[in-house]
Amino acid sequence: MQRDYQWARRALLDRLEAQGISTPAVLTAIEEVPRETFVDEVQSVRAYEDCSLPIGQGQTLSQPYIVARMTELVMGGETRLKRVLEVGTGSGYQAAVLSQLCQTVFTVERIGAFLEQARTRHRYLGLLNIRYMHRDGFKGWPSQAPFDGILVTAAPDDVPLELKEQLAVGGRLVIPVGTQAGGQKLTVITRLADNEYQTRWYDLVSFVPLLPGELA
Repeated sequence: MQRDYQWARRALLDRLEAQGISTPAVLTAIEEVPRETFVDEVQSVRAYEDCSLPIGQGQTLSQPYIVARMTELVMGGETRLKRVLEVGTGSGYQAAVLSQLCQTVFTVERIGAFLEQARTRHRYLGLLNIRYMHRDGFKGWPSQAPFDGILVTAAPDDVPLELKEQLAVGGRLVIPVGTQAGGQKLTVITRLADNEYQTRWYDLVSFVPLLPGELA
């Protein structure tokens, strides 16, 4: 029997608002994307809980608050952006949320199986404004730069220079930075001019590490 997630989705939105997510466009995007589509059937009953969920190969789907928070930060008060890069496709959920708010989402993933699974899920939902690349996330997607926003869903020890350089002037890079042992900070870097950046720090977070290389 197919589950009805309408109540759970509404409860999630109420919880996100209580946690401080206040951008109407972001809340609408969260409401419109069926989170249960992005986890295995056995995990779908927990899709709207305030927790991260395993998606295999040691990776996770971030908790709803973190997805909403990072989306709100990368939007920077705008209601729509033209070009946004996501580093770390994972389940495909974050890209799906961004697709509601951006003209085109470019997503890169080092694990090829994740990328193909996400592509299948996006097609099922009719999300046609997402582009995909199987590559090392540290490299970003230079041929499609500059980007109005870059959102990274795994944590490097330091901010990769290549990602900063792929920002448009005025664009924002949202990235968790730091080691698991030392704690990670949700960091927002704004490109003010060609060689001028502003860095701000927000929540303490816990992400899997951003790793180099590619896997099938």
